[in-house]
Amino acid sequence: MIISKTPVRVSFFGGGTDYPDYYKACGGCVLSTSIDKYIFVTVRKANTFSEFKYKVSYSKLETCKTLEEIEHPVIRAAIKHLNISYGLEINIISDLPARTGIGSSSTFTVGLLHALYALEGKMVSKQRLADEAIYLEQVLLNERVGVQDQLAAAHGSLNHMVFTEQSLQVNPVIVNRDRKLMLESNLLLFYTGLSRYASIILEEQVNKTKTKTINTELQDIKDMVTEGLDILCNPDRELDDFGRLLHQGWMKKKMLSSAISNNFLDEIYEKAMNAGALGGKLLGAGGGGFFLFYVPDDAKSGVRAALHELAEVDFRFENDGTRIIHMSM
Repeated sequence: MIISKTPVRVSFFGGGTDYPDYYKACGGCVLSTSIDKYIFVTVRKANTFSEFKYKVSYSKLETCKTLEEIEHPVIRAAIKHLNISYGLEINIISDLPARTGIGSSSTFTVGLLHALYALEGKMVSKQRLADEAIYLEQVLLNERVGVQDQLAAAHGSLNHMVFTEQSLQVNPVIVNRDRKLMLESNLLLFYTGLSRYASIILEEQVNKTKTKTINTELQDIKDMVTEGLDILCNPDRELDDFGRLLHQGWMKKKMLSSAISNNFLDEIYEKAMNAGALGGKLLGAGGGGFFLFYVPDDAKSGVRAALHELAEVDFRFENDGTRIIHMSM
């Protein structure tokens, strides 16, 4: 039995510039961190005496006699991609709900590939896991996904990612430990109660990216990555500027597509800002999921009171990326 443990991510700036139609033409970049909320994937060879070749457990239970019968597209594609011929039992457990903007789909893909490679007795690099997850999702499954989520899940930590047609780079952000802890402390995460399929939310944005009608907005979003890095790494800068920059980024992000926000979500954001948050954003594609807010210490109680109907998720930054935490062959 193999168990992989793979983190989800929080993206601060640069989202939208990690789609191939944009970064291959203009270059893209993202500032993000993985957090201590995980997807666990357990894989083992199927029992010889089992009636079914495949048993897959996630939000539903699948028992299948052939690979083609497996409904979960990523599981089916991953097994085929690795050319695994024997039967498998696969179980998925997630700390947070799916389809909520934390990159869980790509986190699962990375964790599944990691576990299957380990079951095959193969050690592969974090970069290879990210690259193959991107290939599986973008090419084999033709999904509307960027590249930041796979890289964040595989590598972990606080990173400045740079995307060009030639390469996908992951550069760790070197920042004072106390400053990093202060940033972590000032970030509050709330679940809106809405889950959504990112592909649906992204349809308008992806089409606009292809036709280059939002290139100006995406350039502004990309420039915020450089500004965010300077705020974090320059001790002379006020860290609260990071929160104010999040606000600017959210205002700009809403211009990418009419599907990113709605009246319910705008009301949540307004309540938090009126209570003392300096800025925030919906994570991921938008349309629901998790709201991240930058809130100074003296405003935290007020923001929590204003958003008392929403579930808050306590989290910390993490540094490990995907790991194999159990192996018994």
